[in-house]
Amino acid sequence: MTLMNAPSWQDIVAQTERALACGALHSLDTVTSVIEDSGVRFLVRQAANLARKEEASKLAAKSAADAASAWRDPFSPCEESLRVGDIGARHFLLLNKFNVLAHHLLIVTTVFEPQDSLMDEDDFAALFACLDRFDGLGFYNGGTIAGSSQPHKHLQIVPLPLDGHALPIEPCIESARTEGMFRAPQLAFAHVAAWLGDEASTNAHATYLQLLNAIGIESVDVAGVAHQSAPYNLLVTRRWMLAVPRRVSHVEGVAVNALGFAGSLFVRDDAQRLVVERLGPMKLLANATTS
Repeated sequence: MTLMNAPSWQDIVAQTERALACGALHSLDTVTSVIEDSGVRFLVRQAANLARKEEASKLAAKSAADAASAWRDPFSPCEESLRVGDIGARHFLLLNKFNVLAHHLLIVTTVFEPQDSLMDEDDFAALFACLDRFDGLGFYNGGTIAGSSQPHKHLQIVPLPLDGHALPIEPCIESARTEGMFRAPQLAFAHVAAWLGDEASTNAHATYLQLLNAIGIESVDVAGVAHQSAPYNLLVTRRWMLAVPRRVSHVEGVAVNALGFAGSLFVRDDAQRLVVERLGPMKLLANATTS
């Protein structure tokens, strides 16, 4: 795997301060509650007040309108006030313009590549270059059903802990860890995991392909580029990797992306929070992965 140099944590913090000062970065205020389910302490973040709820609804409506209109790539060119710096020759690090978690970052390909193409070794090298700078959770929404809102290939990364909270599913992964592929019995949704070990960055791409195979995702050739055969989510830390097959993007109106499977859900209003409480987070996630 190619060795890459990523921007430092100090670079990220400094660019965040500049982007907030000039109004380019929009952080959504939320109230966090904990819902325990099957021994997992799920974090449920809800828009904090009426004005913020309206802003979240407008953003959702804008996303729907953008999907129905002529598409413009927001990453090419990107907003320079959000750009942190390059990661090798093929990727750059970008602040997530509309964020719920502090210092939510995007790892974007410099030249357009499709989001539903398979991740390659350089994608993982860029991710682990960032994880070498700071501990974080990397994730990938493989297709619109998996929660991706942009067709230009981008990974995402949030620092750990999550705004001061431990990663909810990590104890489940640690207690179930074994050689090769494994499932964590506490996690009721469809998934396969792998412990990365000491050579995490070296083995990451090969492990990713094994995980996709284990959840039934095949490589499909599209104009000479390897694409996924079905939607999926991927979670990656310095220690482990987890893949989830996807069936639907929403469950009773609640959007689910990769962060949900890490144990962090976002709801826009009381009605969506009540859905999570009624179903339970595990059932909600299970319904997003199986028929």
